[in-house]
Amino acid sequence: MAFFTGISTALGAVREALGDDVEPMDVPAAVGRLGDDALLRLIEHATTVVRAAEAVRIAATGAVAARSTRDAGHGGLAQKRGHRSAVSLIQDLTGTTRADAARQVRVGESLAAGLTGTATDPAPAARAEAAESRVAAARPWHAVLGDAMLTGALTSAQHDAIYRGLGEPPLLDVVDATAGADAVASTADPSPASNAEIITAWQTAASQLIDEAAVRTVEELAGAARTIRDLLDPAGAERRFDDRFQGRAFRMWIDRDGTRRGSFAFDDIGGAWVDTIIATALRPRRGGPRFVDPDEKAGAERLVADPRTNDQLAYDLVMDVLRAGALADAATVFGTRQAGIRVVATAAAHHEAMNGQPAVGLLEDRDTTLPGWLLATATCDIGARAAVFDDSGNPLDLGREARLYAPKQRVTLAIRDGGCRIPGCDRPSSYCEAHHIDEFARDSGRTDVDRGILLCRFHHMNVHHHRWRITREGKGEFVLHVPGSPPTPMPARLPRRYAFGDLQPPPRRFRPAA
Repeated sequence: MAFFTGISTALGAVREALGDDVEPMDVPAAVGRLGDDALLRLIEHATTVVRAAEAVRIAATGAVAARSTRDAGHGGLAQKRGHRSAVSLIQDLTGTTRADAARQVRVGESLAAGLTGTATDPAPAARAEAAESRVAAARPWHAVLGDAMLTGALTSAQHDAIYRGLGEPPLLDVVDATAGADAVASTADPSPASNAEIITAWQTAASQLIDEAAVRTVEELAGAARTIRDLLDPAGAERRFDDRFQGRAFRMWIDRDGTRRGSFAFDDIGGAWVDTIIATALRPRRGGPRFVDPDEKAGAERLVADPRTNDQLAYDLVMDVLRAGALADAATVFGTRQAGIRVVATAAAHHEAMNGQPAVGLLEDRDTTLPGWLLATATCDIGARAAVFDDSGNPLDLGREARLYAPKQRVTLAIRDGGCRIPGCDRPSSYCEAHHIDEFARDSGRTDVDRGILLCRFHHMNVHHHRWRITREGKGEFVLHVPGSPPTPMPARLPRRYAFGDLQPPPRRFRPAA
């Protein structure tokens, strides 16, 4: 399809919805007269126009950046217009923030770097194969992201999130590339890995994240990309963990109004610890799972009715924890259960960590990575619990006659699902409720992990109130059925599938050979 064909179609639909003679000041009123379905279609058509125009602007921005390099000196395009850099010129032309202008320049430069070949819109199943073939064509690994943006599969913000999250692959230099098995080895395969294989791994990851973009927020894509990068490159992950640990800091100052203020730069474990403390205490205010126990339910209701803001509650909580110290009483400080961090790691990653090799695990709640040394430390400190899964990634049956899922089953569901399984939802597992896909009373539903799935409170209520159904054939994929819509697969989040090697072909992880 020619570039302007889709734009013309979408623009025609917008014109038809609003009227040919609509004045700029009349647009809000014209939009307000539309019905619900027409309103949503208008947004879709307008988005098509905006994305196409954005792709043109990004491509032009890349050309501006190429003509405004530092080597060009005062003869550069931006410099001749009185600007120090392409970012400054783009900010002036577009009226955006400096951060947004910098993003446009980054994506534009990435787009220009992938000019070799032609942009197509491959089907998801063919994207990985196309990515692998492009290594020989000397296209950069991120060219597939540019292709997706030009064809409308990605926005520039999504492109930037994936591009920056994955980062540059850990390629071998000329000396290392000739060193054979002493240079780089895959943790899954002892044979040496070449630069072409490493690039292919990054291209494949980018392609899989493109497929996720339709049901993930930009923030989720960025986090998933960072996690996948660490899983593919555990040695690099260890270095990044160490850098953040060395950069940890806390400082206090008094502003000119006399208010004492503070600022944290967290290391990974410290940030996760504070996050889980606050999340545990404020969960009822943030849409967490409903409580069944009468005392816990009453406590949650008091918290919801509390006149303090969430920020004020978080502050008071942190102060209470500091005052109470390490021996804080869980019922007094947290209301229900002690806050804590649970790390999920494969048996292979755990073995590597215990033997001092580069490895990473995942935070159960956030799918962010933690270093192998932390796995080893936690194992020595508090031990490890094994959760056995079959070859398809399904946990072993833990059938119960009880109506509710047992705590150990909830742990198993959290490890498997990583959070709410509804496509597009970013709620972590601690904010989810266990849903029986077979109604317990009507269908004699089994309280087995195979027949359970994690849903956040909002989506759990939607399932029951709006006649949504979730089905599963044996131990296959969960499928969501919403009235009036086609069935929607509910795959686990991409970082989970990477961590458990549940991808075909399985992801390669590269690290210096021991």
